[in-house]
Amino acid sequence: MSEAKGFVLALSGGIGGAKLALGLYRILPQGALTVVANTGDDFEHLGLSISPDIDTLLYTLAGLDNPELGWGRRDETWTFMKALGNLGGETWFNLGDGDLATHVERTRRLATAESLSEVTDDFRRRLGISARLLPMSDDRVRTRLRTAEGWLDFQDYFVRLRCAPLVREIAFAGAATARPQQAFLAALADDNLRAKDCVRVRHRSSRSRRSSAARRSRGRPPR
Repeated sequence: MSEAKGFVLALSGGIGGAKLALGLYRILPQGALTVVANTGDDFEHLGLSISPDIDTLLYTLAGLDNPELGWGRRDETWTFMKALGNLGGETWFNLGDGDLATHVERTRRLATAESLSEVTDDFRRRLGISARLLPMSDDRVRTRLRTAEGWLDFQDYFVRLRCAPLVREIAFAGAATARPQQAFLAALADDNLRAKDCVRVRHRSSRSRRSSAARRSRGRPPR
């Protein structure tokens, strides 16, 4: 089905959103799905530009995801992380060897003034994904949390500290000036848009959220 006959727009986060996107991808005709990925959880780590939700969508739609961990690539190896730990480097955020290649190449291309949209679209194409995959914005947006320990980046709170500190405030740094991705805006305004959907995973108890975070955390030791 082409966009002239109608298409579906999905607004997605990471693991839960990727599962929804995969279901839609399997049942919709080729070319009928556009997925817009959250970039508010993106961050810089070890000098690399990391987009966790985009990467989870890429790996899931390409059939490369790790169903056991819920993040990263399947059949991953961990040579880099083990070597990094031996050198005293930060190992609280696990980066598998195959996953690391994604971050290295993204970082290199962003440094040459390619946009996140351009890099993501090329990765999508190279991985054989027919659905469109768009970041919500090419501008920098970062989720920050104010806790008793002070302000923390989202991944620092979620992965390194396992959601333990009490959150007193949430801020989305850069959101006030960030511009929505242009193809995203065009899709919302397109008369051929027949459905839009999103995944919400916020309405759970604190205990449930922390238990889920512990299961999915990229801070677990590599196997």
